[in-house]
Amino acid sequence: MKKSSLKNKVWLYLTLFTLVILVGVFSLQLLSLGSYYEWRKQSKIKGIANKVATIYKKGDYSDFLDALAYEEDICIEITEDDNISYSTDSISRGCLINSREINDYKLEFMISGKPNIIYRVINPKFNNKALVYGIKIDDGVYAFISTSLEPIGSTVTVLKGQLILIILIVLLIAFLIAYTISKKICKPIINITNTSKELSKGNYDIVFDSGTDITEINQLENTLNNATKELSKTEELRRDLLANVSHDLKTPLTLIKANAEMVKDLTYKNKNKRDKNLNTIIEEVDRLNLLVEDILDLSKMQSSAVELSKEEFNLNEVINSMIKKFDILKEKDNYKIEYSGFDVSVFADKKKIEQVIYNLINNAINYTGDNKTIYITLIDEDSFVRVDIKDTGIGINEEDLSHIWDKYYKVDKKYKRVTYGTGLGLSIVKNILTLHGFKYGVSSTKHEGTTFYFEIDKFKKN
Repeated sequence: MKKSSLKNKVWLYLTLFTLVILVGVFSLQLLSLGSYYEWRKQSKIKGIANKVATIYKKGDYSDFLDALAYEEDICIEITEDDNISYSTDSISRGCLINSREINDYKLEFMISGKPNIIYRVINPKFNNKALVYGIKIDDGVYAFISTSLEPIGSTVTVLKGQLILIILIVLLIAFLIAYTISKKICKPIINITNTSKELSKGNYDIVFDSGTDITEINQLENTLNNATKELSKTEELRRDLLANVSHDLKTPLTLIKANAEMVKDLTYKNKNKRDKNLNTIIEEVDRLNLLVEDILDLSKMQSSAVELSKEEFNLNEVINSMIKKFDILKEKDNYKIEYSGFDVSVFADKKKIEQVIYNLINNAINYTGDNKTIYITLIDEDSFVRVDIKDTGIGINEEDLSHIWDKYYKVDKKYKRVTYGTGLGLSIVKNILTLHGFKYGVSSTKHEGTTFYFEIDKFKKN
C-alpha cells in the first residue's frame, strides 16, 4: 500500500466526499426531474379538475373557468350529452382537447363509466408532450383538462448548465476548505509526531504541546506527557537498579576474592584466621544468594508466574516467629521490637505473608531512630486484621511516599542506619499484597517515624 501523509489523505477524502455528493445530487436531479415534474403536474391537474366540477355545479361558470384556465395555463372543456358546452381553446395556446388525436380517448372514457382518467399524449401541432385529465361531473356531463409538459425540456437544459457551474464552484470551495481543515487537524498531530521522535531518542525532558483545542488530541497529549514522566522515572529506576545491583554484587565478590586470596597465600596454616576468612566468604555467598533469590522472586511476581497457595493459619504465631529471626540483632545491636497482638486465624499464602512481615520488620530496623525500637501492632476489624509496623526514624517526605515501593528507590540514604537485606524488600511486599488483593500503604510524620501497614482477610468458617 502506497504511503501518504495524514494531511494529504484528509484533504483527498474530504474533496472526494464533496465530489461524490455533488455528482449524486446532479445525477438524481436530472434523472428524476422529469418524473417528479410530471407527477406534480398530475397532482395539480387533478386538483383543478375537482375545482372545475365544483364551479360547474354552482352555475354561471364561464368567467370563473376562463380565469382559472388563464391563471394555470391549461385548457378546459366541458361536454354535455356529447356536445361541447364550454371550451377555453381561445384562451390557452396549444390546446389539443378538440383535436382529432384525443377524440377517441374522450369517447372511450365517456363510454367506460369511470369517474376519471388521465392520458399522456403528443400534441401533433406543436410536437410536445401533454397530459389530458377527464372527470365525470354528472350524468352525461364530463370535464377535460389539458396541460403541456413541454417546459420540462428547457428546464432540464437550464438546470444542467446551472448545476455544472454550481458543482465546479462548490468543488473549488470544498477543495480549499478541505485543505484548511486537513492542515488544522494534522498540524497538531505532526507536532506530536515530531516531539515523539525526540522521546524515541531518550530525551525525557520534552513536553507534548500541539497548541490545539481539539479534545481528543489534548487527551493524547496528556497521555503522552504522563507516559514521558513514567518513562523518565523508569529510566531513573533502571539506572539506580543497575548501580545498586552492581554495587551489591561487587562488594561481596570483592570480599570473597580478598578472603580467598588471604586463605590461599597467608592464613591457610593459621586455623583461627583461616576459619575467619572462610566464614566471611560463606556470609558473602549467603548475601549474594539472598540477592539472587529476591531478584528471582520479584521477577516471577511481576510476570504473574507465581500462584498463591492460600490456607488458614494463626497470624499471631507467624509474627512471633518472624520476630525471633531478629534476635541476633537484639543481642548484638540492642534493637527492640515491641509487639502487641492476639491470636487470630487468617486466610492467605502463609509463606508469602511471612516474607511480607520479615521484609517490613527488616525495613523498619534499617530506618528506625536512635532508640532502635520497632513497634508491631495488630488491629482487629470486622472481616480483616490490620498489621502496623512502625519505626521511629526521621520519616519520609510526602513526595517520596508513592515511590518507596519501587525497586532501589532512594530516600535520603544518609538516614539509613545499617543495611540488612537487598533493597528489594518493599517492592516484593507490594507485589505479594497486590497478588492477594490486600490493601496496604504507608504513613509518615517527619522526625516521628514511618508506619507501614497491610490488611489481611480473616478465615471464615463455612
